Amino acid sequence: MIQPGGFGGAFFGDAVDGNGRDDSRSRDRISKALGISNTWASVHQVHGDRVIGVDRPGPAGEGDGLITEYPGLPLVIATADCMPIIIEGDTSVAVLHAGWRGVAAGIVAAGLAAMVDLGDTPRRAAIGPSIGPCCYEVGDEVEAAIGGYGSTTTGGMASVDLWSAAEAQLAGVPVWKSDQCTYTDAGLWSYRRDATKNRQVAVAWVPRR
Repeated sequence: MIQPGGFGGAFFGDAVDGNGRDDSRSRDRISKALGISNTWASVHQVHGDRVIGVDRPGPAGEGDGLITEYPGLPLVIATADCMPIIIEGDTSVAVLHAGWRGVAAGIVAAGLAAMVDLGDTPRRAAIGPSIGPCCYEVGDEVEAAIGGYGSTTTGGMASVDLWSAAEAQLAGVPVWKSDQCTYTDAGLWSYRRDATKNRQVAVAWVPRR
């Protein structure tokens, strides 16, 4: 269980916490530990740039981000190598699912824009556990799509640094990063490592005053 300091309502789960998006028992445990509702808003993730505004729990459709200004409403995305990103403003919060396709499509900028559209100001962001440049072996098309963030894995293969790419796209918003690689950390689920169907969750909410 990872809660970045200085955030009002931000949580990144690990394998021990379970898949709270799809497993009700895990969701109940996480909700009880965080003191939040066990009914969450979710999206069907498609690796794009759509951020959906929500005012109630339950499935919100296809997209890769959720945003709300309703206090106490938990928002969830699930990952097993892609980046979970939480953005907090003064009165709203957004949670984003950002793999290389999402980063290339502009999901991070879309999250910032959605917050501004609500009349709020992005104050801080957090990037949770995801595959690091140490291990994210990619082809030329991914390097080209992410442009300027090429790296090298510990095995000497071509890689991209999604963490740095996302931080740059957050455009000066202060960023907290977990710096935990899902591929190398056995306490986190990784699709690339294990072809697992399990996912850890990122949950964000506007605290009740």
